Amino acid sequence: MSPTESPIAVVEAFLDRLAAMDMEGSFGLLAEDVVYQNVPFPADRGYDAVTRTLRRFGKVLTHFRVETHHIAERDGVVLTERTDVLIGPLVYLDIRVQGTFEVRDGKIVLWRDHFDVGETLLKVLVGPLRRQLYR
Repeated sequence: MSPTESPIAVVEAFLDRLAAMDMEGSFGLLAEDVVYQNVPFPADRGYDAVTRTLRRFGKVLTHFRVETHHIAERDGVVLTERTDVLIGPLVYLDIRVQGTFEVRDGKIVLWRDHFDVGETLLKVLVGPLRRQLYR
């Protein structure tokens, strides 16, 4: 993406590439000083830390889907409301997420997601059963 692409286009391309399991393509949209956080967990700071975390996700997932319900942008800050669907041999999670992305010069410098930890934990516990039901 070029620095002139709209921040929404950058975020949508990033999520689309993640959904296609195109890790290297998605990494190309991250700034060197990127910060990634799933609140309330600690943030990963810097390109190397963020890509290391995302590669770990890629090792346990066979599919990732993003269903964007709402997306808005102002001054380079993109807000998303979406459902992320994570599928792997022992994983089936469909979680509602509110995401904040900050885009500068066509690159993501901040990615912060908020989700209901209790609901997600419950879904993790019943994930193997749900995985069998949704094959």
